[in-house]
Amino acid sequence: MATIQVDVKWLRGQDVFLDNRYSRVHRWVFDGGAEVIASSSPEIVPVPMSDSAAVDPEEAFVAAISSCHMLWFLSLAAKRGMRVNRYRDQAVGTLGQNRLGKLAMLTVRLRPVVEWDGEIPDRSIVTELHELAHQECFIANSVQTEVTVELA
Repeated sequence: MATIQVDVKWLRGQDVFLDNRYSRVHRWVFDGGAEVIASSSPEIVPVPMSDSAAVDPEEAFVAAISSCHMLWFLSLAAKRGMRVNRYRDQAVGTLGQNRLGKLAMLTVRLRPVVEWDGEIPDRSIVTELHELAHQECFIANSVQTEVTVELA
């Protein structure tokens, strides 16, 4: 069993806070030293209390699913002797009300485009690799959100 730790840091600064007009900008510090500026989404909490240039939790959620899927896909392709030159996924998450009436990430659509070295594998093999990657992805296995893969 692995333990994942992220240090999430926020500081009030000069904001009043009790008027609910405080900055939502904060930092995510990961165990390897990487640091990410994060904020609430400006679609949920307006600027200037949010920072549109920062990563919001909803974006991070979609990115985590996409990244996990990609890493499994690359691993599975390599194990089959299939060399990938480039992988790009313009993943899309959809927020909406769930069956309990709560705002939730309802769907995540992964839209991977893979560039292969040499002969392009048959579509059925690529589909199988994506299905296996989806089954193995820790993040997708941890959420109730519907995750689909759309191949071009």
